[in-house]
Amino acid sequence: MNKLIEERTRRTEWYRDARFGMFIHWGLYAIPARGEWVRSRERIKKEDYDYLKDEFSCEDYNPKEWARLAKKAGMKYAVLTAKHHDGFCLYDSKVSDFNSMNAACHRDLVKEFLEAFRAEGIKVGLYFSLIDWRHEDYPHYGDMHHPMRDNEEWKDYNHNFDNYLEFMHAQVKELVTGYGKLDLMWFDFSYGPMNCEKWKAKELMEMVRKYQPDIITDNRLEGSAEYAGTIKTLNPSIYAGDFASPEQMIPPEGIVDEAGNSIPWEACITMNNNWGYHAHDKHYKSDKLIIRMLVECVSKNGNLILNVGPKANGEIPKESVEILEKVGDWMKENSKSIYGCGISEYNKPEWGRFTQNGKLLYAHVFEEQAGAIALGDMVGKIKKMRLLKDGSEVLQSNYWNLKEYEKNTFFFFDASASDCYPLPDDRDSVVEIELE
Repeated sequence: MNKLIEERTRRTEWYRDARFGMFIHWGLYAIPARGEWVRSRERIKKEDYDYLKDEFSCEDYNPKEWARLAKKAGMKYAVLTAKHHDGFCLYDSKVSDFNSMNAACHRDLVKEFLEAFRAEGIKVGLYFSLIDWRHEDYPHYGDMHHPMRDNEEWKDYNHNFDNYLEFMHAQVKELVTGYGKLDLMWFDFSYGPMNCEKWKAKELMEMVRKYQPDIITDNRLEGSAEYAGTIKTLNPSIYAGDFASPEQMIPPEGIVDEAGNSIPWEACITMNNNWGYHAHDKHYKSDKLIIRMLVECVSKNGNLILNVGPKANGEIPKESVEILEKVGDWMKENSKSIYGCGISEYNKPEWGRFTQNGKLLYAHVFEEQAGAIALGDMVGKIKKMRLLKDGSEVLQSNYWNLKEYEKNTFFFFDASASDCYPLPDDRDSVVEIELE
């Protein structure tokens, strides 16, 4: 096996067991409250955006509450935006004065986040944007995304991109040297010609690995699509990343390399339709949908990292809190079917999904049935079955008039009933099947 793949497998062991994480997008963009791309979409000039730091007081920021919420929801790792595309740092950067220590809050928000989440036993990661719309040497006019991409004032400006790269690398070094052991670094994002060695990615990753040898990274130094770059090859680059990062979707199948071997991946998905706080976006996903998204990811050997976008004052919106608490109620009873689990040796059933951990097969029943739940080709292969939420016995059954399906076994949730309606939990009723 390729040495880089061996190292990736070792580094990601905890990550592949964890399966569920929290993404947190927070920054100055929470004040206009129209999403994290507001400066780009609305072509806002630097001087018309920078003043927001003088309002960023974060008076209700309590990362201990965030950490308790993540733990209650069953999340095993969390990633905070240390710096997003607007260039504002949530930490005490020494190479940029555009940071939270110089904002109204005068606090190192990253340091407080890391301390709070570590205290709850949650793995910690930081998001870092490779781009910076505020730095004068990052390309402005003609760029695909820069707020000043159409502004003629910047048309003939001579950007010194090497100067920008020195600045950007210095910021990453601040994060990997100044905040103790980090478990994950989430780089974002490459686009068009801005990828790979445009970022001096080899030099960047060698520096990251020097100071944080066990840190895991995503694949976006090479590209922003889940299939971008060399992560799916048998000879990945040093900056190919440790996991693929499909965004706002779950791949139709698990992500594998060119030899068919599963590679680590996570679907990064928002709870509503925005990453950063958007005051008018109330299109929240239900706890039922989120639970099923998580199960789908695990059933395909993947993770789900679910985003929250705190308000400018530091509060996570109550809608997000309420949904995550409900997800946590389900996880409290059913997390055994998530942690350490992955794709099953059995095909996806029509009524839901399977996850599996060794001899333990988990039947995630999403749909009510007129009769029993069918388990295809499992006759003689089952030792016992239990409803996971309470450990109650689930009995095997059969159908006297379905001889052509004699390789199948069946079960009812209630042995005295003749149907599986209603389900014990209409979001996802999980039966633990111990295989022979």
